[in-house]
Amino acid sequence: MLIVMAGLPAAGKSSVAEGLGRALPAAVVPVDPVEAAMWRAGVDRGQPTGLAAYLVAEAVADGVLALGQSAIIDAVNAVEAARRQWRTLAARHRVPVAFIEVVCSDSRVHRQRLERRSRGIVGFEEPTWQAVQKRRAEYEPWTDQRLVLDSIADLPSNVAKAQEYVVIAAQPPQAAP
Repeated sequence: MLIVMAGLPAAGKSSVAEGLGRALPAAVVPVDPVEAAMWRAGVDRGQPTGLAAYLVAEAVADGVLALGQSAIIDAVNAVEAARRQWRTLAARHRVPVAFIEVVCSDSRVHRQRLERRSRGIVGFEEPTWQAVQKRRAEYEPWTDQRLVLDSIADLPSNVAKAQEYVVIAAQPPQAAP
């Protein structure tokens, strides 16, 4: 199946994705390291490297799904076009897609996480709090069913909830009697 994480930077989606990837197991395909690799390769930051990173992540996930394995996309997925990209990929492979949005309900904690985090992605600059707020304002409403997790809860509980959700989402629809 295809599992799509969503949420603002530093909300906690990567932590949930990694925990879920270990628990299932499933390949985690994060977009930020892909974009940083493009910059390290000399692609100008003025180019649409964010879009390109989503397309590279799609290609990687396409290969994983072609092997009959599950993939977890780790990206902000703030706009409908990105979400449609993942629905289309899942449909192409005839696998279920499950969306999981991670939020942080305490803006003080969210900001502290952002300002303290260092993920060690060479060449990747973490966004500022102002950039995260701008992204929040541009976040498009959801039309897909999704699980919403609040990262104020402990990580093991959120990973367990995510795992329960994807197990249910992976079940084929029941036929009407």
